[in-house]
Amino acid sequence: MRVLVVGAGALGGYFGASLLKVNRDVTFLVRPPRAAQLRANGLRIRSPAVDFTVAPPIVTAEQLVDHADLILVCVKSYALSQAMEQFAAAVGPNTVILPVLNGIAHMETLTARFGADRVLGGTSLAGGALDADGNVNVPFAGGEIVFGELSGATTPRCHAISSLFDGAATSARASDTIMQDMWEKFTFLAAGNGISCLMRATLGDILATPGGTDMIARACNEARDVATACGYPPRQAYVDRILGFYSIQGSPVKASMLRDIERDAPTEGEHTIGDMVRRARRYGVPTPFLDIAYCMVDAYEARRAREAGKT
Repeated sequence: MRVLVVGAGALGGYFGASLLKVNRDVTFLVRPPRAAQLRANGLRIRSPAVDFTVAPPIVTAEQLVDHADLILVCVKSYALSQAMEQFAAAVGPNTVILPVLNGIAHMETLTARFGADRVLGGTSLAGGALDADGNVNVPFAGGEIVFGELSGATTPRCHAISSLFDGAATSARASDTIMQDMWEKFTFLAAGNGISCLMRATLGDILATPGGTDMIARACNEARDVATACGYPPRQAYVDRILGFYSIQGSPVKASMLRDIERDAPTEGEHTIGDMVRRARRYGVPTPFLDIAYCMVDAYEARRAREAGKT
């Protein structure tokens, strides 16, 4: 199976390098600055379980000519439109597109452009970040992509993708409830991003305040109400797991969106908190906490645009 990984950031780098390590046919589609960095240093993956470097085959958009069997899309949501233009040349009659992005709205964008029959649902149970040298640092061992047909069917191409990861440091698990899986992550990601960014703090620091536990519960309840109104009420086992994670005293965890704000980078606020708020409006669900969080991140992006001379 010929695999094109779109993006070599934390997720794309981690999953793509793990496949290369077990001799899969993988090429990375990257922008010129990242291409130069990878050519000079290779792609290093560091986690509690592995530490290895690969020399990744890379192409830039103007060099892309061959069709791929699988396109693994691992970019930030705000980069998706540009990425689609860049990888479109690799989409052939039998190509499968598997996005591993936060949120839900990108599914409509991808299916409108390439057709619902070519697009799978996907979400990642992994996390990480690039350091200044372009290495991928993953805080937890393992890592998994959960994916599946939008219809819920089990198909030969799902089996083929799962088998592709056999022996790799990461895995891919086919799900017959992929939209439910994606909605559950979207629900609590929107809440977690909102909490962390509004408070400008780790979960542990928020929990240490007198109203911290209540604030977290309010955000999670609002997002859960929106998901329920949209037809995807989170399953109780998932709710219990996430609320347990969000209640760990002293937790050093902070949302990736807060890390983006701290380094004055663009955020996925529109694709997570903003999309959740817009869906709440559509169904008449009150979300006072998420409204404030969305206003905060939107004001942050407006300030960035103004200072860059874009407004």
